[in-house]
Amino acid sequence: MLDSIRAFVGQTIVKPAAAPGPAPVDGAQLAACALLLELAHADGEFTEQERQYVEGALGRHFGLDQATLQELIGLAETARAQAIDQFQFTRLISASYDLGQKMVLAEVMWGVILSDGKIAEHEAYLVRKLANLLELEPGYLAQARRAAAPPP
Repeated sequence: MLDSIRAFVGQTIVKPAAAPGPAPVDGAQLAACALLLELAHADGEFTEQERQYVEGALGRHFGLDQATLQELIGLAETARAQAIDQFQFTRLISASYDLGQKMVLAEVMWGVILSDGKIAEHEAYLVRKLANLLELEPGYLAQARRAAAPPP
């Protein structure tokens, strides 16, 4: 399974620097997508609002065309379903992202949770756990939640 993900990232998504089109996707982006899907599934249902939010956020932040986006989500869903825990994803993100990128990811994670209009207990626990694994302090997570919250 990991070999197929590596092959996809290395051959299908990552484009040479001179190639026109969307920005290349790397393993950290696949890991970020898997974490977003994990949060979307945390309450036992993956709603249409969550799906639209995940697709929109990935498309905006990674600059992917629709076909590449759908393939990335499919691979991330497979990786998420087969993963024992989230550490493999957070480790890769921590090694690749700076604090600002982690903050943006935390905001998007809160956006996924808030997109269906309710916060399940397990979702709140999971986002705190992921923030801890990403080495984000609680204050940063609170700031990300405020930024992701819809205006009153």
